[in-house]
Amino acid sequence: MYKELDVFITGCQNTVDYWYDDGCTIVYDMLTKFSQKDWEDLSSHVLMKPLEWQRKLAYCMDSSCNEHELNILLSLLDTDDEELFVICVDTLRSYTTLEGKQMIRDNPAVLVRVNELLPRAGVATRGVLEDFLLKIHG
Repeated sequence: MYKELDVFITGCQNTVDYWYDDGCTIVYDMLTKFSQKDWEDLSSHVLMKPLEWQRKLAYCMDSSCNEHELNILLSLLDTDDEELFVICVDTLRSYTTLEGKQMIRDNPAVLVRVNELLPRAGVATRGVLEDFLLKIHG
């Protein structure tokens, strides 16, 4: 299933409308069917993928809020790309289990960066960042 996911996301690189209409739903469904091996393959390759590929994946990674998705999102947070970072933070708002919150809090650099982005964030991004902080600390 990982190979199918890779081919699908790669094929959707220049199709913005299709991506948000249908593509993310298809990826969401693919992720729910992942085996342990698929998660291992994705984890080992995700940081080598193009930035747009990573953004698309992060946008879809709250299908089951499982530990595999959480670990991948946490690895993607170590990026200089502000858009990818905010997409990951937005998706991480879905991770409301105590374990998930603790894993996020165990990465203080994430919280520092969120607080650094807040003063210059636009209205929508500010809402995402503030809601993330409330959910992580709540």
